[in-house]
Order: sequence, then C-alpha cells, then structure tokens
Amino acid sequence: MVKLNFNDIKEGDQIPSLTKEPITQIQLVKYAGASGDFNPIHTIPEYAKEAGLDGTIAHGMIVMGMLGQMISNWVGVKPVKEFSVSFKAITRPGDILTAKGEVKRKIENADGKSIAIKVQIEDQKGEVKVGGKAVIKID
Repeated sequence: MVKLNFNDIKEGDQIPSLTKEPITQIQLVKYAGASGDFNPIHTIPEYAKEAGLDGTIAHGMIVMGMLGQMISNWVGVKPVKEFSVSFKAITRPGDILTAKGEVKRKIENADGKSIAIKVQIEDQKGEVKVGGKAVIKID
C-alpha cells in the first residue's frame, strides 16, 4: 500500500498490476460456498455443458474481486470512493488473470482531491474479461 501525493500523480500513470494464479475448479466451488451463488454452471462441468458452455465458468464477482484486490493492494480500502465494472467476457478454469489500471483524470473540487482510474482484468491471451473505473480520494 502506498500513500499517494496528488502533485506527484500524472494522467496516464500505471497502477501496479496484479497477476493471479490460474483459476481452478476447486476455487470456483469454494467461491460458490462463500458467496452463496451455487449456480451449477460454475461448479458442475456436465451441467455447464448441458447449458451450452464448453465447461464451467468463473463467477463474474470473483473476477471483479481481483480488480478490487489490485486497487486495495495499491491504496488500501478507505480511499476508494467509487468502484464499478462491466463484464466483457467469460473466464474459465485455467485462465491466468492480470489486473491493470491507469490514472485517467485528476479531480480537485469542494470535496477535495481525488483521481479517476480505469481498471481492467485480462487473461493470458490479452482478452479483457472485466473493465471498470474507480475514484480514489487523496488526502
């Protein structure tokens, strides 16, 4: 975690990336238990195939959580004032995901100083799985 200095931040600055271990079927089952999302397309390969998929797929929120982890590793949780995403592509067991981010805008207003960042997570082939944005307050 770093303490950001508003004057040192520039638009286009890159956020420290985060690469995760490959997604595993066990991880999806554990996440289903933790989240309460037991949709069998995430946990039972045969069911996922019957549903028209080529196997199980990761929960979207597990991928979003990885983006959140990248942000919180960088600045902690408290400075994060907004965080939203759009789901772009399916994540499957075996995918290796890397979260990345970039400072898009510096903001100074009556609420203080903050930065708007663009974030995304992509797989080992460069396919974007989730894209999003966040606003980080700078003290």
